[in-house]
Amino acid sequence: MKKRTKIIILAVMVVLLGVTGYLNVALNNASQDVPTQTTTASYFASYREDRESRRDQELLYYQAIAESPDSTPEAIQSANAAREALIQQMDTELVVEGVIKGLGFNDCVITLASSNVNVLVDADTLTETEVAQIVDVVQQHLQTDLENIKIIPVE
Repeated sequence: MKKRTKIIILAVMVVLLGVTGYLNVALNNASQDVPTQTTTASYFASYREDRESRRDQELLYYQAIAESPDSTPEAIQSANAAREALIQQMDTELVVEGVIKGLGFNDCVITLASSNVNVLVDADTLTETEVAQIVDVVQQHLQTDLENIKIIPVE
């Protein structure tokens, strides 16, 4: 190869190296400008995903007990009853969450624990009217006393 060709190739490689370095710095700075805060939408989606994953595991557990040849008839009956109760709870939560969203809220999730109901709503603040509407929905569908209902706005 001629000396001139070698110099041209070397110069092109140096230019490409400079462009690569510039793009690396520019792209790293651009990725740092993106906010890393969790949005409320991702909070609700993450909560639902975790809840569904946990429920799927519980349903598989109950199914394994019911199908196991080593299970007693009482254990099978108990597992089937627990599975039916869990399915009913899932349906109830879905209905109540849907009705609350129908009131005009962007998103919400509810948690049921024995007699307590927690309602997490996608809102900065809630008016008395909004709280009353949510309480009314929860009481209609879950027959829960007012003192057992907690409504929490999630920003």
